Amino acid sequence: STSTQSAVSNKIEEEDFYETTIRQTGCSRENEELQLCFADKRDWRLCREELEKFRECWKKHKNDVRVEQKSVA
Repeated sequence: STSTQSAVSNKIEEEDFYETTIRQTGCSRENEELQLCFADKRDWRLCREELEKFRECWKKHKNDVRVEQKSVA
């Protein structure tokens, strides 16, 4: 049906936007490792190492500053 096709199209666009946004942070590998850990273990507390690697990458690429600038604009 048309509504199903529209929902699928919207989902693909959301994924593309998310993936593009994460790629622009320079931390897509770290994000993927964190997501896979959570998908596997279903508990963020068990993914502390992956979370810390993502956090370090985020800071290294100065994403805190970038996000603040975008939310102000």
